[in-house]
Amino acid sequence: MSTEIKELLSGLGEAWNRGDAGAYASLFTPGADYITFFGLRLRGRQAIEDAHRELFKTPIKLTGGDGEPDVRVLGDGVALVISGGGSTVDGRPDPGRDSIVSLTAVRTPDGWRFASFQNTRVSRP
Repeated sequence: MSTEIKELLSGLGEAWNRGDAGAYASLFTPGADYITFFGLRLRGRQAIEDAHRELFKTPIKLTGGDGEPDVRVLGDGVALVISGGGSTVDGRPDPGRDSIVSLTAVRTPDGWRFASFQNTRVSRP
């Protein structure tokens, strides 16, 4: 299970960096909740796709996280995923863009998908 969920998470980054909003959104359940780092709540796969179609027109690319994502099984077919990462703009890293992301992965008839996503900027006191 953990391997499948980590592959799903990798698929998010790959779809993002290709600029493929449809592929990105397809990794979420139809009714997924998606909360951006600045608090915008997107409800459902279509809203996720629409918002990312516009976002992917920008020069933002994702970078790897700090180590392996933490995958914790919560029940049969449900897991919590915590992962870190960052992004670049025009290829320039910016530590101020580092985030920690929490996601809920659920097993569906189509395989594992994310039912929730919460992105929070990393705070450095």
